[in-house]
Amino acid sequence: MSLDDVILAREKMKGIVHTTPLDYSKTFSNLSNNEVYLKLENLQKTGSFKVRGSYNKLISLPPEKLQNGVVAASAGNHAQGVAYSCQMLGIRCSIVMPKGAPLSKVLATRQYGAEVILEGAVFDEALAFALELKDKVGATFIHAFDDEAVIAGQGTVGLEILDQLPDVEAIVCPVGGGGLIAGVALAVKEKNPDIKVYGVQTLACPSMKQSLTENKPVAVEAAPTMADGIAVQKPGLKTFEIIRNYVDDIFCVDEMEIARTMLLVLERNKLLVEGSGASPLAALLYDKVKLSGKKVAVVLSGGNVDVNFISRIIERGLVESGRFAHLTISLKDKPGEMQRVLNSVTELNANIQSVNLNRIGKHIYPGFAQLELSVETKDHEHIEQLEKKLRGHGFQLEMEE
Repeated sequence: MSLDDVILAREKMKGIVHTTPLDYSKTFSNLSNNEVYLKLENLQKTGSFKVRGSYNKLISLPPEKLQNGVVAASAGNHAQGVAYSCQMLGIRCSIVMPKGAPLSKVLATRQYGAEVILEGAVFDEALAFALELKDKVGATFIHAFDDEAVIAGQGTVGLEILDQLPDVEAIVCPVGGGGLIAGVALAVKEKNPDIKVYGVQTLACPSMKQSLTENKPVAVEAAPTMADGIAVQKPGLKTFEIIRNYVDDIFCVDEMEIARTMLLVLERNKLLVEGSGASPLAALLYDKVKLSGKKVAVVLSGGNVDVNFISRIIERGLVESGRFAHLTISLKDKPGEMQRVLNSVTELNANIQSVNLNRIGKHIYPGFAQLELSVETKDHEHIEQLEKKLRGHGFQLEMEE
């Protein structure tokens, strides 16, 4: 494939997908010592960039290829992209999703008119089932990333960045199977080879980084991750070749860094971004990508977060940033003891959110009680001050941050 394929894809999808904003962020510029611009693909139709590639693939196919419908496999965002595109074009589609796919993504895919089949524990197992299904029913398979038309569609993100920020010096993208960064890197580097393009994966599933190390696509074991959109155990061959030729480096972030970044984006920019979409910004903020004083575009690839998961993300982000702590305190079961604890906490301006007192339990001795406190704090230093003060008053405690 070539730059012309990406340019043609952009022409085909005019009026179908949004040209998403490239938003300058003073907050993240200051935190990373760069000029940071956020490419808001979380505001794209269907909530992610995936609609670009799926639509481009479908309109590139001859009508006879679509007579028996299409089949796709996805952890969520590709599913919605394919379902939306099929709805626009009047094509029947079946989407195979892992059993653990976020409920919001499953429901949204069904609402776009697709048949959803839940199969497999991870994306790769769903993919294997989808390939069997397409042979069985004679449908056309729409790959989530390892397809030139899909890659070209995703590459339109890169063309938009170049239009919106012609003097951009670096672009940071999330990497799962590699479709997005392959398209972006090819489009950008063919226009200006001096622009750096960096990829970011989660440590829970660093398949592309490991593949580049071994110089071939390899499968890795995937651990549970909140960045489910990039938890692809084995990258594609086509995407691997493009990434090997065009991408400058790939870095990894952990779950703590992703959670903190999701919360920070929500607080500071009022944007809801899923784990995979937050990963490139996390890499910049936590100095995994070694850039300073550069104009950097960060692709926030999606914003499809399950509503029930949002509260857990916020809680985890608060814990990871030292703004929430849970204390278990052993104290004598007599009047005034609990008040001493509460006074110690409030004197340090920590906000008590919940209190639970137990007198019976495996580790509670006669004459003693166990006090559990959930406390809102300022940062890790504040928690250390709280712990030091309580111990200084003679209380035995365990602290969970």
